[in-house]
Amino acid sequence: MIEIRWHGRGGQGAVTSVELLALAAIEEGKYAQGFPAFGPERRGAPVMAYNRVSDKPIKIRSGIYDPDVVVVLDPSLVGLVNVTEGLKPDGLLIINTSKTAPAIREQLKYKGKLATVDATHIAREELGVPIANTTMLGAVMKTTKVLKLASLDEPIKERFGKIADRNKNALKRAYDDVKLAK
Repeated sequence: MIEIRWHGRGGQGAVTSVELLALAAIEEGKYAQGFPAFGPERRGAPVMAYNRVSDKPIKIRSGIYDPDVVVVLDPSLVGLVNVTEGLKPDGLLIINTSKTAPAIREQLKYKGKLATVDATHIAREELGVPIANTTMLGAVMKTTKVLKLASLDEPIKERFGKIADRNKNALKRAYDDVKLAK
């Protein structure tokens, strides 16, 4: 089983990302959970959402405290929220940023596995808005290999309708552009 924690801000699509990932896992015949963790936060407030994906039924019904992967949708959260809290020692941190991996490592004092992609830039070019949720899904697919990229086609089509192709383009670009720093 793989457990993923997503960090974003209200209105940026973290919850949509976890739903799409869960639907893609089910599409592949896997078991999945996708759920948010927020209270009365408003648009722009920090939020978290979670995924579990497994080849076996998932019986855990609690929050995720020690994730295998942490995904940061909004680079302004780095330093504001402890995004590495609980991340397993062999875990992976995936950040939407225009900064280099060494700069992120210095800022967070983080020595573990790190992947970076400028998802906001990609989203602006492909979608016309700086909402990087589907874009970051591409980075997650490439770096974790948890699912096949094509498994997101149908969930994205169902969710986004007329703009599904633009979201798929953003997803594919992030898949191709993400950089994994050892």
